[in-house]
Amino acid sequence: MIHLESIEKVYRTEKIETLALSSINLDVQEGEFISVMGPSGCGKSTLLNIIGLLDAPTQGKVALNGTEITSYEDRRVARIRNEQVGFIFQTFHLISDLSVLDNVEIPLLYRRNLSGSQRRRMALEALDRVKLTSRVHHFPSQLSGGQQQRTAVARAIAGRPRVLLADEPTGNLDSRMGDEIMGILEDLNRNEKTTIIMVTHDPRLAEKTERIVRLFDGRQVN
Repeated sequence: MIHLESIEKVYRTEKIETLALSSINLDVQEGEFISVMGPSGCGKSTLLNIIGLLDAPTQGKVALNGTEITSYEDRRVARIRNEQVGFIFQTFHLISDLSVLDNVEIPLLYRRNLSGSQRRRMALEALDRVKLTSRVHHFPSQLSGGQQQRTAVARAIAGRPRVLLADEPTGNLDSRMGDEIMGILEDLNRNEKTTIIMVTHDPRLAEKTERIVRLFDGRQVN
């Protein structure tokens, strides 16, 4: 489903050049749940951003569902990202003055083929999936950390993405809430066949995934 070939990412300024990723080759099958591990600064988030089409490699090829998209124009890439990829971040990135329901609807606003009622139904279905239907009219400040992250998960899955990318999704949570979020991800993978790629520092969570990809200094070591 996802194919990365000879990926290199270099960040340049006037005085310095930083090699973030080098010689990354990775294939992810549809319905797979993998974790990405490695020390801070090793390129984990950069890899996730390239897979999620938030960033482009300096060199190499990115293919999704057998189609290389490396050279696609920005507008076309944005549409593919919105329709096929969902994102969960360590910091929840919820908009404080919007309700839980409105936060979850945000990615759906870019789907021109959806009516307002369709967007609302899809958002409510996602919130039901993470057991937050009783909080739809609350604001982020009225939620616990676990509830905020569940809202972020609902926002990520509302558009029914084929790929879910999670960057340290339990990093700001205690172990109980972290296990709760991990359980939701496992359920999505098992019952919805959602392909999930998760960056984590927690070996206990990584061991629950089908495969662990390890990075060190921007290179894949397994």
